[in-house]
Amino acid sequence: MTTQPAAPTPSAAFARRSPEETAAQLETSAISGLTTLEANNRRARYGLNEFEVEDDEPIYLKFFKSFYENPLILLLLASAIVSLAMGQRDDAISITLAILIVVTVAFVQEYRSEKSLEALNKLVPHHCHVIRDDTQSATLASQLVPGDLVKFGIGDRIPADCRLVSAVDLEIDESNLTGENKPCRKVIEAITGNEYTELSITERKNIAYMGTLVRNGHGTGIVVGTSKETEFGVVFCMMQEVEIRKTPLQLSMDELGKKLSMLSFIIIGVIVLIGLFQGKHWLEMMTIGVSLAVAAIPEGLPIVVTVTLALGVLRMANRKAIIKKLPSVETLGSVNVVCADKTGTLTMNQMTVTKVFTLAEGFPVDVDQAKNVDVDLHPGMRRLLQVGNLCNNAFMDDHSKWIGQPTDIALIEVLRGLSISDERPLFERISEFPFNSEQKYMHVRCAPLPGGNIGNKQTAEHAIDPTNAAVSQSGSLGTYYFKGAIEPVLERCVNYYRSEGSQLPLDIEAKDKVMAQANDMATHGLRVLAMAYGNDLDRLTFVGIMAMHDPPRPGVEDSIRTLVGSGVKVIMITGDADATALSIARRLGFPINPGKASCLTGAEIESMTERQLQDAVGHVSVFARTTPKHKMAIVSAFQAKGCIVAMTGDGVNDAPALKLADIGISMGRSGTDVAKEAADMILVDDDFSTILGAVEEGKSIFYNIQNFLTFQLSTSVAALTLIAMATLFGLNNPLNAMQILWINILMDGPPAQSLGVEPVDDDVMKKPPRARDAAILTPLLLRRVLTSAMIIVAGTMFVYVHEMTDGAVTARDTTMTFTTFVFFDMFNALACRSEKKSVFSIGFTTNKMFNFSVMGSIIGQFLVIYMPFFQTVFQTEALTFTDLLGITLLTSSVFWAEEARKFFGDRRHHEKMHGRNAGQGFRRVETEEGEAFEIV
Repeated sequence: MTTQPAAPTPSAAFARRSPEETAAQLETSAISGLTTLEANNRRARYGLNEFEVEDDEPIYLKFFKSFYENPLILLLLASAIVSLAMGQRDDAISITLAILIVVTVAFVQEYRSEKSLEALNKLVPHHCHVIRDDTQSATLASQLVPGDLVKFGIGDRIPADCRLVSAVDLEIDESNLTGENKPCRKVIEAITGNEYTELSITERKNIAYMGTLVRNGHGTGIVVGTSKETEFGVVFCMMQEVEIRKTPLQLSMDELGKKLSMLSFIIIGVIVLIGLFQGKHWLEMMTIGVSLAVAAIPEGLPIVVTVTLALGVLRMANRKAIIKKLPSVETLGSVNVVCADKTGTLTMNQMTVTKVFTLAEGFPVDVDQAKNVDVDLHPGMRRLLQVGNLCNNAFMDDHSKWIGQPTDIALIEVLRGLSISDERPLFERISEFPFNSEQKYMHVRCAPLPGGNIGNKQTAEHAIDPTNAAVSQSGSLGTYYFKGAIEPVLERCVNYYRSEGSQLPLDIEAKDKVMAQANDMATHGLRVLAMAYGNDLDRLTFVGIMAMHDPPRPGVEDSIRTLVGSGVKVIMITGDADATALSIARRLGFPINPGKASCLTGAEIESMTERQLQDAVGHVSVFARTTPKHKMAIVSAFQAKGCIVAMTGDGVNDAPALKLADIGISMGRSGTDVAKEAADMILVDDDFSTILGAVEEGKSIFYNIQNFLTFQLSTSVAALTLIAMATLFGLNNPLNAMQILWINILMDGPPAQSLGVEPVDDDVMKKPPRARDAAILTPLLLRRVLTSAMIIVAGTMFVYVHEMTDGAVTARDTTMTFTTFVFFDMFNALACRSEKKSVFSIGFTTNKMFNFSVMGSIIGQFLVIYMPFFQTVFQTEALTFTDLLGITLLTSSVFWAEEARKFFGDRRHHEKMHGRNAGQGFRRVETEEGEAFEIV
């Protein structure tokens, strides 16, 4: 059900006006746009073109809600009130102050989590093409103002509500606004009709709406509405609540928290009942029980997980990988197949024409040698260069930098190297069929302008024969200029260019000669582009081929080797010929089997059944001559085998495959807005090595959460066990309520959080990808928890019993016990930094946040036992240096026990790899302990 706004939006009003009336009313130009000065003035008046979520609650109100929304905190407050009523003023003040500290720490954590998530929303800034001062430039969409002139093409997202002033075959996908899947074909004429009825969104055919996607054609429009004055903004304002979906890991942590809470409540209930049965005061037992519940129940677990995931995403952003959604972070650690586009991801996407071949000359020509020879070029080569020049959309910006597709730029750069002028200003372009990844070709129809001197070193006799050519709008004749992959070009050619005025039939022998040259160039890793021209698209004249070199990106070979070594299968997908693809794959270090077993072409994929493709993808490393539909088939085949697939893409037609993949990866520089919308991750620098860094972070975050969980659970189990044992043996409680709450702060606070941001372990990529549904509580983790908890309880009970020599519990006894437990906690946190590596090998300075957190906790503990005010609150007294030294030596035992486990565990792991069966083959598997190897 849709609610109509009370007043017409700007787009509704301007849809009834002509482009000229729109420009006049907004005091702008439909050709040159606004001036920069005027745009800045309007931005000050209208504000930024972005949505700001207004916080409906002030921060102080959220803080006070933390007190009454948590039933355990309310129970503690009730115990403080009862203590005050019974004349126990010191206890009441102590409990109240402890509650204040606990709530403040929890609130800061949650606030930090919210701010981290807000930061994620700002990681993907949206850019657009705006014309100001008669100059086109790229700018942030948030900088647009009403009156700006915006240009958009295939793959672009519309940055604001725009009144169209030009539209060439413009079709826009408005499904996210209207629900209509079929793209809407746009016009520029004013919409006429009943002026007393507001035009519906679907009736405004001359409006391009913010957030919609250009599927075909191109156009320009004047911005008429920004931010909340857009149709998208109206919907945004109507949204009262937005449900934020939790990640699978967060959901599992919620479930784990509920189970642990239930278990903790049962144990605490037993402790309280036993204490009451032994005759202890009910208020004391209630306070201890509630304090234990606050400390033992991991209510901060989901928050810390969220913070850890969010901070991991921000770290990835610093490594040029932008993660759009938190669940993607978890999935990254499970990826075991990476499908990578060759161009721009594995290579630099900086094309250079190195060789050309024409049937007119009959042999390949090295371009660098041609540049150094001071003779006129062969007419066949000139014609080849002319076709590449006219069938070209590259242009130069204000900084004398060529903008456009790398292939187009290469075709312009080779002209400059050969001292040939760009002839496009001398021709009128009548029509254009843009490059399509399905057809793999493009063509334009052009006609020479009257009086144009065609060619810098060329006379009029070199001009194309215009006989029977098409007619332009100005009445001049036009000719098709055609370029693309060699197969579709040869299919449309019936003749080949020999010289001016001389064309010969393109027979089988001539085609074979062309294909032989093309295959030879492809085997050297060169991309081959064919050129033709003519007056009939089905009877073209073949001119020749150009070979381009696209150098591999530095570091890609090492990244591939690392991924393959960690159990991730890396495959290359390209539109190039199979010979080109295999040559580059070998150079980049892809595992290639002898023959063609490692390469499949798009044609071969189409001839296979789904089952055959699933069987084939296991040994294939290269897919050549592919289209976007082939990408979807490849992803589906891997997923059917149970693989977790990451797929890279940049074009409009790549969007379905990116959505289908478990992790869709779009290019940041060359990627279209449609691809970025569909992707889960964006590579800012288009570099494949960035994927490696993202996978490393994804794996590392999961293991960091396990380490954090080990620390928190061992502390929780130790605290519960300590109080339970004291109660069962009829001893007084070794810790009072305030001390238990202080331990809770350490358990949920900075020391615990700092474990979640442990730097990436160098060995993390040696571990195989984990299963997506792998349990976070592994048998090894539980053994670590129970072992550490047992040591902490044994050591703390020893100190407690040893200090309580006279049978009475004094402030010194509880202070010694309390400090022992806290120091145990600090050493336990140090031991939990890594599951398998010694702290001495990972270093003490790699995690500065951890060091500051532990130092801060120790300083806080000293304040608690030495500052008079806190001595009153926590009921402590000062300890001697000898006391602290003894406590330090005892509590370090939990650290040394973990170090011993890691040392002997590492030796066993080493023996598995290099034992008596080391000569045999091994394969990496996942066991209950984590990584393991088994003999093949």
